[in-house]
Amino acid sequence: MSRRVLIVFSIVGVVLASALIAPITALAGEVFKSEYKVLEPIHHGNLQVFPVVAAKSHDTDLFLTLDEGLKSGEVVVTEYGHLPGLIRRHPHPQGAWDGTAPPRPSAQVNQLVLVNNSKRPLILLAGEIVTGGKQDRVIAKDRIVPPESDPVDLGVFCVEPGRWTGATDKFGTLASAMAAPQVRGSAMADKNQEKVWSKVKEAQDAMAVAVPAPAAREVAGTTSYARVMQNSAVQSKVDSVAGPIESGYESVIKQLRDRNAVGVVVAMNGEIIWADIFASTNLLQKYWPKLIRSYAAEAVVSKAKGAQASTRSAQEFLGDLEGRHQSVETEPGLYRQTEVAGDGFKAFELTSLLPKTGFDLHLAKMAD
Repeated sequence: MSRRVLIVFSIVGVVLASALIAPITALAGEVFKSEYKVLEPIHHGNLQVFPVVAAKSHDTDLFLTLDEGLKSGEVVVTEYGHLPGLIRRHPHPQGAWDGTAPPRPSAQVNQLVLVNNSKRPLILLAGEIVTGGKQDRVIAKDRIVPPESDPVDLGVFCVEPGRWTGATDKFGTLASAMAAPQVRGSAMADKNQEKVWSKVKEAQDAMAVAVPAPAAREVAGTTSYARVMQNSAVQSKVDSVAGPIESGYESVIKQLRDRNAVGVVVAMNGEIIWADIFASTNLLQKYWPKLIRSYAAEAVVSKAKGAQASTRSAQEFLGDLEGRHQSVETEPGLYRQTEVAGDGFKAFELTSLLPKTGFDLHLAKMAD
């Protein structure tokens, strides 16, 4: 029987009690009081990135990222149809499964299977793009996979509606980027394949307009979100926005390491749209190159309005977690994933329940 316990409940006017986030007072002229503090933004064009520092940082060296696991070969991803069974692979040499067992059930659009053969817990973040197999997919939610795991359903949505043939049996990630906020947010909040495809198409069409004619034809001619993001002209456009902010933020992280730089609040065209907060500076740095390019990809296709968001508005956005509805999914002893729907936002909080942790690994908040 699965260890997963699903608890869903609704509370009118509920306040999410977070281990990392304290309420923020928003009275005029008053200094915001929170375990998180938003600093002055780094900006380029219509994109603003507000660095966030924390009162406390946690030790996250225990955790493995998907990029690290796939690169080392300790994490294996395969189509559902190659699933060798829902039990630990003890009869296999050294107990490690390499994904080459004979096919069993048929492959499914929204199902990939992952095995963590490492001795470290694996973090999966919503928005990470997994390439390979019959289609490219985007991970739908944050979660933790235990060390030396049995095969688990990865939990994905397709971001390549035009292909259902095996381009390669080798799976990887789109190392240079995550899905842009509109695609990532749809997977996290809508949890609907058709809506994810719709956002992928919107992003593709907008990017085709943003790049020169030869590249535009290539972008318009593919259904693969990953190929759009890997197009050289698209990368050049994205890097032109991401580069200056990435460089500036890396400088900020170095200067603020002792102050625990742990995340960002993101504004576009003067409107706060997103926040990503991590348990440590080290964990933020592992995801930062992918995150900044995801924000930049949306900025490239968003029409600039010339407006700028204030640091105060970014602080208020980060501090407001009062919700009308709260859903909690927990795998006892492993993780708790909390989703809060409030007025004009949705927030997603991943909390580690592993021994000697009990802290929030990642908080994502999106304007709704």
